[in-house]
Amino acid sequence: MIHTVIFDIDGTLLDTEHAVLHSLRDTIFEITNQNIAFSKLTFALGIPGEVALKQLGINDIEYGMQLWEDNLAIYFHTVKLFEDVENTVKGLNSQGYKLGIITSKSRKEYINDFLPFGLGDYFDTVICVEDSERPKPSSDPILTYLRLSGTTKEEAIYIGDTMYDMQCATGAGVAFGLALWGCYCPENIHPAYYFNHPKDILYALSVDKQIPSDRSPRGHAVCVMPSGTGKGCLK
Repeated sequence: MIHTVIFDIDGTLLDTEHAVLHSLRDTIFEITNQNIAFSKLTFALGIPGEVALKQLGINDIEYGMQLWEDNLAIYFHTVKLFEDVENTVKGLNSQGYKLGIITSKSRKEYINDFLPFGLGDYFDTVICVEDSERPKPSSDPILTYLRLSGTTKEEAIYIGDTMYDMQCATGAGVAFGLALWGCYCPENIHPAYYFNHPKDILYALSVDKQIPSDRSPRGHAVCVMPSGTGKGCLK
């Protein structure tokens, strides 16, 4: 039985896409004088900033991260909770589910970027990037969460929007739910559940109290969005 619902932040709870991609593009331009297309930067959604900058060929990671943080502040006014996220979090809490977060954000970023939205008190355990030996897509963050929270893998579901999130969950033997409202390319992601909207989480857990152990690529037949839909795959 599912007793714990764990969320990713960016692209799942918070709509940060515009802010992250625009601030990253500005950062790369300031460092390299190269204007990179957004389609070449979407890989950075869902992984630690240091990893993204390394993949983009930035040598001075500390300087790059500080510059990115400064640029992100310029766009922070565009960051918002996805529709129905607040009601869903409060609804799950009222129904007795234990709630948690696993994010590629640093603890500082979690405090600065997420806590201002007023939902922090609903989450019992929060795993940030520095809290486990390896970040997503490694399963280390979820294994760390399970250990610290006293949760078994059968009791938990992890909800996120990227391939990295799926790999993190499945590597730890935890069911994965795909947040289609924030997902770019669902075709190659094979979750136990597809959620069209945050409120679907409440519905799915109420009508099907146990996540199936057979997590086939077709996913579970609750809240399924047809293949080929989503926000759109960027090549």
